Amino acid sequence: MIDPRRLRILRAVADHRTVTAAAAALYLTPSAVSQQLAALEQETGHALLTRSGRGVRLTAPGEILLTHAHEVLAQLERAEAELAAYAGGAAGELTVAAFATGIAEVLAPVVTLLADRHPGIRLRVRDAEGDESLRLVLDGGADVALAVEYRGAPREDDQRLARVPLYAEPFDAVLRASHPLAGEPHIRLEALADSDWVGPYPGNPCHDVMVLACELAGFQPRLAHSSDDFRAVVALAGAGAGVALVPRSALRGIELKDTVVRPVEGRTATRRVFAAVRRGSEEHPLIRPVLDALKEAAGRLPTD
Repeated sequence: MIDPRRLRILRAVADHRTVTAAAAALYLTPSAVSQQLAALEQETGHALLTRSGRGVRLTAPGEILLTHAHEVLAQLERAEAELAAYAGGAAGELTVAAFATGIAEVLAPVVTLLADRHPGIRLRVRDAEGDESLRLVLDGGADVALAVEYRGAPREDDQRLARVPLYAEPFDAVLRASHPLAGEPHIRLEALADSDWVGPYPGNPCHDVMVLACELAGFQPRLAHSSDDFRAVVALAGAGAGVALVPRSALRGIELKDTVVRPVEGRTATRRVFAAVRRGSEEHPLIRPVLDALKEAAGRLPTD
């Protein structure tokens, strides 16, 4: 009989590619993870992992077992959801991992909505970028992720996650007021190909969106200054350190001193935001009200 707890460990190792990283994500020691994997190999009668450089990768039997692990773990999430519903009442604490703008624009209103409609549900908010929030959900460190679509993000048909689309918003060009193109009503990205750029660090989903938009315009942006704080990005652009692409909602409430904001002409960079939970848990009586409230709050966002 295969122990489902060991399937969770197998999935973590497949996600993180090293035993050490998987152990850290699961709050276990590397030796404990190795012991559980060895026991799983005994249970199945197959070698499940092989070394690959400094990490590990799944063998063919390991890949077969991982596919079934996704289904088993999702079914266990559904079982927990149904048992919780049978017990009655939505009361308890959930951890929601979200990026800063998502917290301000969507998650903060959700806290108010839940306090009025589901006072038994308590949210613990954790600031995390889009890629980190998804990993937290998969590793069990969070129950809900507010995430951004990016290159390398889990696909919509990923067997590990259930996704709820929330909203999409364009990136606007941010320039110093004295920039030669500041008087234009719209900005074509290719006109900024020779400029220095200010933007998020590599690994931030918004960095990927910025780079992809520039690539589609025919150039690689020359990133001269990096910050994950869009207030800093706008301030540097206003100081003439470079040009930037900033999600429209991130500009709300930021002082635009010596700075102009212009929509991008043509195929624009877009931030697509979604909520994600472990597959099978989406109907849990604690999680469903949160997902519904996130959709409602996202529907109230300004469209300008």
